[in-house]
Amino acid sequence: MPPRTTPTERQKRLGFELRKMRTAAGVSTEYAAGLLGLDRGKITNIEAGVRIITPERLNTLACNYACSDSHYIEALASMASDRQRGWWERFRGSLPVGLLDIAELEWHATRVLTTQVMHLPGLLQTESYARSIFDGVLPPLPRLEVELHVAHRMERQQVLVGNKSLDYTGYIHEAALRMLFGGREVMREQLNHLLLMSERENIVLQVVPVETGAFPGAGHAMLFAEGPVPQLDTVQLDSARGPAFVYADSQLERFRAHLGWMEQAALDPENSRDFIRRIAADL
Repeated sequence: MPPRTTPTERQKRLGFELRKMRTAAGVSTEYAAGLLGLDRGKITNIEAGVRIITPERLNTLACNYACSDSHYIEALASMASDRQRGWWERFRGSLPVGLLDIAELEWHATRVLTTQVMHLPGLLQTESYARSIFDGVLPPLPRLEVELHVAHRMERQQVLVGNKSLDYTGYIHEAALRMLFGGREVMREQLNHLLLMSERENIVLQVVPVETGAFPGAGHAMLFAEGPVPQLDTVQLDSARGPAFVYADSQLERFRAHLGWMEQAALDPENSRDFIRRIAADL
């Protein structure tokens, strides 16, 4: 099969894990190529995510790399065997690939946690609120692109409802609750939607009041997607050039500590709902 020209973030992540496993074992690309009967360039392409690897070949490599973590290997083999096209592929060629990678990350996560400072969580936004955000982009987006962005954001939310019902925890700074994106009516509708969604068993929302003061990662939104094993957790950060995906071990530990701080500093879920109700009532 010919190499991919544009691997997804999930495909690149599989390659990254294979390279990490190989280097930890002190094995060269030439040796890995010999194990599979391939040339060295194809191993490089596999580790870059531009060439597929079968679960059988992945297990051959893991065995010869002396990796004994069976749950980790099974999770990687599952990634290698997944060839299905997700709903987000309908937007390929119409929206930036980073947005599709976020949707794929959420779809395959076992749990998602987010921290929000300026915007409310994308997975919990109403159409009107989301549209007001995309209307504010500079340079302005054409109307069709705005509507495509909104449609994609609404479809992302299917992971929280229906058969999927992904476990979700959102830490929301008070500032995000008071920013009037779209005006008072849109914001009132949005806050009431937050309250409604927070009653779902799989959704936990906790508010960080402004009186808390300084906090880790101030000013930055963060999405932490838990994988089937901790080694496959992923952090997604927003940047001016699009979403950035982080999964080095040291970085994951730092963001786990960040989430731990937020949990301790935030109001509990019931008091958070009361807090949101008061803000909505003042609009």
